[in-house]
This record gives sequence, C-alpha cells and structure tokens, in this order.
Amino acid sequence: MSGDFLAAMAASSRQRVALARGALSEAELFRRASESPAPTPLSLSPRGFDVIAEVKLRSPAVGQLKGGDENVAARVGSYAAAGAAAVSVLTEPDRFEGSLDHLRQASRALAGRGVSAMRKDFLVDPWQVAEARLAGAGGVLIIVRMLERDELLALIAAAKRFGLFVLVECFDAADIAIARELIAAPEAQGARLLIGVNSRDLVTLKVVPGRLEELLPLLPAALPRVAESGVATPEDAARLAACGYELALIGSSLMTAPDPAALLGAMLAAGRGARRG
Repeated sequence: MSGDFLAAMAASSRQRVALARGALSEAELFRRASESPAPTPLSLSPRGFDVIAEVKLRSPAVGQLKGGDENVAARVGSYAAAGAAAVSVLTEPDRFEGSLDHLRQASRALAGRGVSAMRKDFLVDPWQVAEARLAGAGGVLIIVRMLERDELLALIAAAKRFGLFVLVECFDAADIAIARELIAAPEAQGARLLIGVNSRDLVTLKVVPGRLEELLPLLPAALPRVAESGVATPEDAARLAACGYELALIGSSLMTAPDPAALLGAMLAAGRGARRG
C-alpha cells in the first residue's frame, strides 16, 4: 500500500463520484440524505475501551477473507450482540469487494441496537458523506494522507451537516500534525471526531510493531483514540488499552476467526480489564 496505492484509490473514488453524479443532482442527494432517518449516534462505554468491528470481504494485505455469499446482516448482528460500539463497513468495490449495499444491510441489521455503522472507504468528496448518511451510516472514515487540507475540511463539514461522526486516520507524526490543525479549524467545531493511527506500513503492507505505542503521545488526548490494524488477540487489545487507546478498529482477525463474536467479547474484556488496572 504505497503512496501510489492511495493515489490510485483516490482516483478510482473520484470516478465513482462522477458516475453517481450523472444519475442524481447533488441538491437532490443532499435533500434525501438530510430527510433520511437520523443515524444512530456513536455511544462509547464508560469502561474505557471499545471496539469498532469491521466487515470486509477482501484485504489487499491479507487477500480474500470471505466470499460474495457472506451474510453481512448476520455478521453485523453478531458483532452488535458481542458488544461492538460500531461496525465499520468497507464500501470500496475494486480492491476490497465492498459496496454501499453492504452498508445498507449493516445499517438495517443494527437498527434499534444502539450500535452505529461507519462507512470505510477512500472518501474524496462530500457527496460520499451524503451517500453514507442515506445508506444509514452514523459515521465515516477519512484518510489524512490522501487529501489536501481543504478537501479534508470539506468532508468533516459534510459529516457535521449530516450528523455523522468522523474517524480521522493518520499514519505518522506528520499526519497527526495535520490532523491537529483540522481539529482546531472552524469547520470542525461541533463535529464528533475520533482520531486513529493505522499501524500498517504503506509500502510493505506489514504491520509495524510499536507504531501504535510510539505515536500515541502525539495524539490529542481530548479525542477518543483508535488503534487500527494489527489488533488480532485479546492480549493486543489489553496492551493497547493499557497504553491509552480508547478504541480499536478490528477487521481481518474477526473476519477470519472461527467464532468472531467470542473473539470480540474476549478483546473487549481484556481491554476493559487493562483500563481498570
């Protein structure tokens, strides 16, 4: 996952937006999104550690995780029952085999459970934030490294407009410095923000040991901090919770676990136990 990968993903994302704009005006999309049912707000546990559990059929780093016949609704329901605070749904179609329909299925399965769905994609345009709201999402992920400052602020402003939380994803100290500027900007005031560190190296696709712990002190402590990638076991969850992360976004390990609900429950117990300690 090099810088070229992110550039290619951004270009593909822009093409998807262009195609969607050909079928519907922005004014009409925004009207429909604004009038759609209010999303489930993100609710975090007072016990100090939560999990955003992910649904993705394929990962460029790992390969195929599940087939196209995966029952998204059933998986999402099991995540909610096991205690997930939110469910991240990949909607990128080419490299991750995701779709907006997966997000719609997840949102329907989470209705009434108090668990928010989050659109995870390579978002480049407020159009996609409105799409997320219309599909039932309560949040979106944005990637600091992929866009210019004004583009990132436009996404945050759109999320605030549509009542969605934003997970601001960083890879290194430079990204975190930019994220701090975004958080302080007028456009971000009043938005529900989380800040995350992705521990996967952009060139090798390998998880970098120690990156999450190394970058944690640079993150603003006023925002919930999310550990992304490389959280595979309850011991990982306990370690990251103990050092200060309030959430972990967990994907591949849950997608490949024989009993994902049991693994998720064990991770939550371990993380919350470490926070108490």
